[in-house]
Amino acid sequence: MNQLEHIVAFVRVAELGSYTRAAESLDISRTRVSRQVMALEETLGARLIQRTTRRLHLTEAGERYLMRAQGVLQALDEAAAEVGQGTSDVRGRLRVNGPMSFGTRYLAPLVTQFMLAHPALDVRLDLNDRRVDLLEEGYDVAIRIGSLPDSSLVARRLTRCRLLFCASPAYLASHGEPSSVNALNEHRCLRYRSGQQSADWQIATQSLAVNGPLESNNGDVLTQAAEAGLGIAQQPSFLVTESIVSGRLVPILTNEPAVRLDVHALYPARRYLPAKVERFIDLLTEAWGDPPTWEQAIGLSPITQQ
Repeated sequence: MNQLEHIVAFVRVAELGSYTRAAESLDISRTRVSRQVMALEETLGARLIQRTTRRLHLTEAGERYLMRAQGVLQALDEAAAEVGQGTSDVRGRLRVNGPMSFGTRYLAPLVTQFMLAHPALDVRLDLNDRRVDLLEEGYDVAIRIGSLPDSSLVARRLTRCRLLFCASPAYLASHGEPSSVNALNEHRCLRYRSGQQSADWQIATQSLAVNGPLESNNGDVLTQAAEAGLGIAQQPSFLVTESIVSGRLVPILTNEPAVRLDVHALYPARRYLPAKVERFIDLLTEAWGDPPTWEQAIGLSPITQQ
């Protein structure tokens, strides 16, 4: 083991506050991380981390060393990325995070395509609907849909889709089609709710309180319920395109202004973006297009509103 590996292990432990989490982010054993940190301390002749049964904290020497070590590793990353931009070689480990339903449909196939084009690349793809901390959890890039919180991360828009109102032919035959969004109050509405988030529907620049028999924090559940005739759903286009193409769902209120959902790639701010990240993001942008491929399949035009 070389000293650079020891430094990387120490920095990751210090940043994550845990040997176990550092080991997971580095994809090595906890024992190996602990040995690397101890070897670095032995080389330096100074204790960097105080360990107790419940927690760990940096010594004064550890805090000083961490600041310098982070700067050195950042400079090495930037130097490697700068060189890598001039080569066609994409290698190493790429950690990607994305939302579950969207990720299984439209992100995972492109990850596979990217890996086939770059055999020297290893990828970890994690799909979940929670907001991960890229820096703390060691992700290179995350795909996010909708509004973004303020952060130090860089956001690059990949494409933009829209929310669609839809219902099954059976529901519309039984209950009729609403003539406007105001008439939705007279219908059974299937609502998405995540945590403390409101289940109101977005209508242009405002929200609309609706009622119905089902709430869920999973869009696939609501799509299936709409197909079964339980009510009207307002869903991102990527969740209902296949249902619309097959005729299981029918888009309604199509003359209403589109509610836009931007699809972004988020990554840590760097002067030189690693080639593996830059080219992966380029692939997503090119593959999805504007309008995205799933909206092209149902004949939708690009969104013109800004």
